[in-house]
Amino acid sequence: MTLIKSISGIRGTIGGPAGDTLNPLDIVKFTSAYATLIRRTTKVESNKIVVGRDARISGEMVKNVVCGTLMGMGFDVVNIGLATTPTTEIAVTMEGACGGIIITASHNPRMWNALKLLNEKGEFLNKEEGNEVLRIAEAEDFEYADVDHLGKYREDDTYDQKHIDMVLGLDLVDAEAVSKANFKVAFDSVNSVGGVILPKLLEQLGVKTVTGLFTEPTGDFQHNPEPLEKNLIDIKELMQKGEHDIAFVVDPDVDRLAMFCEDGTMYGEEYTLVTVADYILQHTPGNTVSNLSSTRALRDVTQKYGQQYFASAVGEVNVVTKMKEQNAVIGGEGNGGVIYPAAHYGRDALVGIALMLTYLAKKGMKTSELRATYPPYCIAKNRIDLTPGTDVDAILAKVKDIYSNEEVNDVDGVKIDFPDKWVHLRKSNTEPIIRVYSEAATMDEADQLGKDIMNVILSMI
Repeated sequence: MTLIKSISGIRGTIGGPAGDTLNPLDIVKFTSAYATLIRRTTKVESNKIVVGRDARISGEMVKNVVCGTLMGMGFDVVNIGLATTPTTEIAVTMEGACGGIIITASHNPRMWNALKLLNEKGEFLNKEEGNEVLRIAEAEDFEYADVDHLGKYREDDTYDQKHIDMVLGLDLVDAEAVSKANFKVAFDSVNSVGGVILPKLLEQLGVKTVTGLFTEPTGDFQHNPEPLEKNLIDIKELMQKGEHDIAFVVDPDVDRLAMFCEDGTMYGEEYTLVTVADYILQHTPGNTVSNLSSTRALRDVTQKYGQQYFASAVGEVNVVTKMKEQNAVIGGEGNGGVIYPAAHYGRDALVGIALMLTYLAKKGMKTSELRATYPPYCIAKNRIDLTPGTDVDAILAKVKDIYSNEEVNDVDGVKIDFPDKWVHLRKSNTEPIIRVYSEAATMDEADQLGKDIMNVILSMI
């Protein structure tokens, strides 16, 4: 099955029969369903929907289908072209639009594409809204505009600069300090939109020496686009030469940020948010939020400043909801996703880069030295494959009961917090598996913890 329908949008591989892959017929159906929801629920006095896309090979085709469908539904389309996910998010609010569609499959390989759906705040639809889109699509409960009420179309290529201006205007971003530090920066933008916007950002931050890898936005990714160390051989080898101070790595839609130190060691995707939060909390006291599967280091840093840390269910929309509930000053996800409300409520690698370079400049430390100031944790990721029909909820309830003497959180699966480590169990929404994430001081200890809990579960079934 290569067409996945969820509350966060629709994604799939390109080509093949209708209903089984991401093809023009299904793109029309889900775009029509989204437009119907927006028409029925928006409180914005606007008829505009923003469309942006990453550089995937299929992006032009999908964009044409999406834009034509929105016009057929009577909406005026603002096409901002090749754009990052956070750029598209801020374009929605700057345009005063009633929604937005981002055409990107994030870190998935080149044959994938997807529609990510935004509300009038430039934020992802919540669970109820997402489910309503799925219902409308299934029922084909939509109606197209007559000839006198078709939507209009315009292109606007100014939003990259508007996004950069917003980042440079943040109180805690100091371009002068970055410029004086004379950083030598490398980056890997995996042949997508990061190759367009990151050189402009770094130049305007005052970085004079920049080396980019895979900067042409062809969509023909030269390595697996998920920013994990095993996929980043080229940037790692570049950094091992010792000629750069830091390297930034982004995924195709530039909402995740990974980093390498000056000696070629990976900074650790989990520690992008931890470091940015450390800087923010020194100047802006307040709460922090990450999802349940993110490193405990954020909690440790937060408590160091006498503030409170809160955990949310996995998923950006859940993190944002919890951040608003707790009035958090910084939050995000352990996959390198930084959400800074002073900018906007969305993961944004540009914000992360600017804050990271500012902090590094002000600390006067090497990247590896800064990394060494944080608690050392390692996360192991395992899974339990189950037979279809297995009652996963009953299994998780039993695990919760077994470990009732520990600190247990069941807001999203079951997370068991031990004094010096944790394990998080979540059932997949798309396949019969339980994901097992565990964290401890070493990778061996984290992996062993995960396997110990897996053995407890396997003994039940």
